[in-house]
Amino acid sequence: MGSKEERRAALYQKIKELGSVSKSEAVNKTSIIVEAGKYIQELKEKVEKLQEDITSSSQDISLPVKPTVETIEKGFRITVISEEDCPGLLVSILETFEELGLDVRDANVSCSNKFHLQAIGENERHADEIDAQVVKSAILKAIKNWSDSNGED
Repeated sequence: MGSKEERRAALYQKIKELGSVSKSEAVNKTSIIVEAGKYIQELKEKVEKLQEDITSSSQDISLPVKPTVETIEKGFRITVISEEDCPGLLVSILETFEELGLDVRDANVSCSNKFHLQAIGENERHADEIDAQVVKSAILKAIKNWSDSNGED
């Protein structure tokens, strides 16, 4: 059994980690916990919105690009392939990764004449909060937005 000081130090460390994960700038424990609760609620709302997008876009959208998302040990293997050049698509997809909180751990990209992206995206902090379907839906949405902004149909 640890002493009272050790338990207090361990609790303080956990509160600090909670503040870091929830991007809290608060200094006292209560404020950190309150902000973490708000952050969790924001994440839940994002997941719900993405799930709504999944159901609303479940009909097969005719896009020039098709993504695949596969769950791996610490994240996702994302592959996006198009038989045509797709200027600006990489930026849209990387912005989506950022919105989802995915850190790109490895990537291979080719953008000459054809578009091919294979990336490993990890989300260690909130791994239980998103799944492959949420990632795929978000990428499909980014592709559709890119397609719409480039006059594709």
